[in-house]
Amino acid sequence: MPQGALMNGGRSHPASEDLSGKLAALDHRDAASLRAEWRRLYRSHPPQHIRRDLLILAIAWKLQERTYGGLTAAQKRKLAGLAEELRTNGDLSGGPAIRVKPGSRLIREWRGKTHTVLVLEDGFEWNGGRCRSLSAIACEITGTRWSGPRFFGLQRQMKPVRREECADA
Repeated sequence: MPQGALMNGGRSHPASEDLSGKLAALDHRDAASLRAEWRRLYRSHPPQHIRRDLLILAIAWKLQERTYGGLTAAQKRKLAGLAEELRTNGDLSGGPAIRVKPGSRLIREWRGKTHTVLVLEDGFEWNGGRCRSLSAIACEITGTRWSGPRFFGLQRQMKPVRREECADA
């Protein structure tokens, strides 16, 4: 069975076998045919001075994406957010934001009433409705502006202080 083939009741998946053959053939193609393949897949010209190995990787990615599916909307948003942070701050030193997986339940008691929020792929469900942000839900619950992640206890953990840092204080 070709490497990377999917199993389906003991039989390999035909699309996977076809993909394996296409991926293996990329190493043997010349630069002109690789550039033509890029144009076919991406509907644009490849960067002028792209290295051959990167050209092959980009083509392989696109072929796999077409066979198995691409990034989810949530993954695309996360990447766009990281790109914007990099463009704005010049680095990503802030670290990744705390993320909760879809299907998780966040529970918070406020003034004697328990509030349960269900995390969805593209937002949150609370009180029979959908919201895009935890902050909007926290505002509804409290009647004032709150950081939703803070209200629901999703703060980033503080880094432990090293002993030598304490000696300087």
